[in-house]
Amino acid sequence: MVVDVVAAGLHPRVRSQADGSHYTSTGQLPLIPGMDGVVRGPDGRLRYTILDDTSLGTLAERTVMDPDRSIVLPKHADPVLVAAAMNPAMSSWVALRRRIDFKRGQSVLILGATGNAGRMAVQVAKKLGAAHVVGAGRNTAALEALRRLGADEVLPLDQLAGAANVDVVIDYLWGEPAAAGLVDMISARKRRSDPITWIQIGSVAGPASPIPSAALRAARLQIVGSGIGSVPGRDWLKELPKLVDHVTKGEFDVRARAVPLKDVEQVWRTNTDDRIVLTP
Repeated sequence: MVVDVVAAGLHPRVRSQADGSHYTSTGQLPLIPGMDGVVRGPDGRLRYTILDDTSLGTLAERTVMDPDRSIVLPKHADPVLVAAAMNPAMSSWVALRRRIDFKRGQSVLILGATGNAGRMAVQVAKKLGAAHVVGAGRNTAALEALRRLGADEVLPLDQLAGAANVDVVIDYLWGEPAAAGLVDMISARKRRSDPITWIQIGSVAGPASPIPSAALRAARLQIVGSGIGSVPGRDWLKELPKLVDHVTKGEFDVRARAVPLKDVEQVWRTNTDDRIVLTP
């Protein structure tokens, strides 16, 4: 279906797709970046869509999508809000719903909680029933701001031993911080035979993490990844309606900034806490 693009998020995933560094990158050119967005179909209805592997992205005035990879949005939906929220929120939502057997009442630590996806993860974990949510990051001021989003506790990255007894870790950092934090947590864990599940989602701090083998043997640790490939496309689509419902009802705090598509070059490498949304 040929559709008009209404709003498309400039996610880190879009940038890595464009420079070829994402693990799904094929190197196929020419490439129009953009992997999701709000579009308007020939029937006039707004849809949120996730594109299949394609070189025809959403950073355009028009694109091509598979209707089966989209859902119709409520009439009151704010396209910019939806385009800004869905990608960062989906990362933790799908991880907790589809990659592990997450149970209400469990405790969750989020590494990289001050980033856009991390902030959403705090809210998602609470929405899905986490009893205790810990946000961890480098920026002390930004960490304190997480409390109003639902974080019960905040920690700097060098004090992760304070979250040693959580049930689940959502990791947007990887690299050295993940390895050091994992060792500190396992060393301080009250009962190492209690399960801890580490969900690897992002690699802001580095694509490789030097986790010592002893850490894998010294605790009942499970490390899983969540992303394209580890979660079937049909599972992503099944989770969209409920998440869209929460977003369109304003149940998440979303930082969105709309920018005309013609100004994409000016904002491509902008470092901001807001999620930039390009509007053709």
